[in-house]
Amino acid sequence: MSNKLIRFDWAMKKMLRHKANFEILEGLLSELLLFDVTIVAILESEGNPQVEYDKYNRVDILVKSQSDELMLIEVQNDSEVDYFQRMLYGVSKLVTEYIKEGEQYGTIKKIYSIHIVYFSLGQGKDYVYEYKGDFIGLHKKDVLQATPFQKKAYAIAKIADIFPKYYILKINNFNDIAKDTLDEWIYFLKNSEVKDSFRAKGLDKAKEKMRYENLTPEDKKMYQRYQENKRIEIAVEYTAKIEAEQRKSVEIAKNLIALGLDNATIAKGTGLTLEQIEELKTETKE
Repeated sequence: MSNKLIRFDWAMKKMLRHKANFEILEGLLSELLLFDVTIVAILESEGNPQVEYDKYNRVDILVKSQSDELMLIEVQNDSEVDYFQRMLYGVSKLVTEYIKEGEQYGTIKKIYSIHIVYFSLGQGKDYVYEYKGDFIGLHKKDVLQATPFQKKAYAIAKIADIFPKYYILKINNFNDIAKDTLDEWIYFLKNSEVKDSFRAKGLDKAKEKMRYENLTPEDKKMYQRYQENKRIEIAVEYTAKIEAEQRKSVEIAKNLIALGLDNATIAKGTGLTLEQIEELKTETKE
């Protein structure tokens, strides 16, 4: 039987919203958060267009857990310089959307904002980051604590437990060596493959239900178009990068020509061929 599995982001659009497949997402969340998560509902969020031309560069899914916690899982393929701010906006909007007018603010349960990114976000070598926030005194440097009543009423240990928890999974930083069950999930997210030795929660269901061969003929066509779009985008990005590097080399070469350096030295410093340098010299003279 083939080991070819469909990509997780595409599955989030097409498969993981169905109750029969909740166990897959429950596995990822349980391995990441280190407690068992049971999904009771998938809620609609605005980042889920179902149009055919959607290339799935961004996809999110909103989960309601057995404890009435909201868990926003987002996959992002394209680099965005303001992505951190968008994380903040997404959670803020989530809070306002899911508290009814007239309700007490205390009805807001815990929110988890989980981001699976396939680009370089910030600076860091790790592949899983967790945000932990505390209120620190500016003068006495003490940590503001919850009162005994707040701890009991909201089932928290500290004030930070009230506020959203952010997780960032930087998939491209993973070295493909799975040392624990969370690593097994990261391996799957990166490679769309589940090894026979993997034991992480939910991956057995992913391996069973996310096989390409199990898709309907219509879904296979849609998935093939999605894969082709990804290949085209990668090619376009690579071409743009090469062209940018070429333009930079040409500008450097022109400056070195103006300084009177010989062709061999310019070629060594820019990577251009001797013929290209001669052409630049001719253009400069004209």
